[in-house]
Amino acid sequence: MTIKCAILGSGNIGTDLMIKINEASDELQLALMVGIEADSEGLRRARELGIATCENGIDSARDLAAWSEVGIVFDATSAKAHARHHTLCREDDKRIVDLTPAAIGPYCVPVVNMSEHLEISNVNMVSCGGQATIPMVHAVRRVSQRVPYAEIVASVASQSAGPGTRANIDEFTETTARGLEVVGGAERGKAIIVLNPAEPPMIMRDTVYTLSIGAEQDEISRSVEDMVRKVQQYVPGYRLKQRVQFERFGSNDPLRIPGMGEYEGLKSTIFLEVEGAGHYLPRYAGNLDIMTSAALSVGSRIATLAFGH
Repeated sequence: MTIKCAILGSGNIGTDLMIKINEASDELQLALMVGIEADSEGLRRARELGIATCENGIDSARDLAAWSEVGIVFDATSAKAHARHHTLCREDDKRIVDLTPAAIGPYCVPVVNMSEHLEISNVNMVSCGGQATIPMVHAVRRVSQRVPYAEIVASVASQSAGPGTRANIDEFTETTARGLEVVGGAERGKAIIVLNPAEPPMIMRDTVYTLSIGAEQDEISRSVEDMVRKVQQYVPGYRLKQRVQFERFGSNDPLRIPGMGEYEGLKSTIFLEVEGAGHYLPRYAGNLDIMTSAALSVGSRIATLAFGH
């Protein structure tokens, strides 16, 4: 038995997720693909696969027989649109996996806190940068007494940032920074995204900086490497570019963080690379692939546990 689901949004993320569900999921069956552009690549591919489609958004989709069969809705539209989608899906008693930075529901990063949110009606996948970097901040925090500060820089190929990503830049930085705190365990988080126009397009790169207290270098290195292996279970192209780098700050040379004052502790710098699986998107678009892979992981667990699959 599989649980039927729908995808809102027929852009790059929605289309990649559709192909992942169709080719790789034993728990989910895509019953409906919803978009707002009749000639979009996502809707065209859905029709070729024999999946029901709707080109007039969620309002028209709710009138279709396929909608009544859906138990889980993946929202791959925009933060602004999600607010209304959330309201309508709750009226229709649909579970939601939100791939926008709207953050109406709690943040969910599979390797960190997925089990805590499987009964929640709306779970938020934070952002591509959040899915890549929050596990690393958590890896440092779980072996430390404190992580006063965490900062991440996510560099993605400009070609992998479609209209939805570009429209949500502000929400990306705010949501990711908050996710570093709420899920990662940092006392204060900061997020920066860089759209790199390089040709040929570059693979997603993430740099994670943490300031921690109460953990030794080898403890942090082991924890980070263990967390990388766990993320690789659903994102095989997720990897460390090099060994974790460390710098210690003592009372004679404290670290000065603007707006926060001076700190003593261990600074860890973690360099990541995320290569996509190439289901639909190019392999350099690891920023999009990690979102769809994480969402598929969460949706599959919800189907398994909440719906008794």
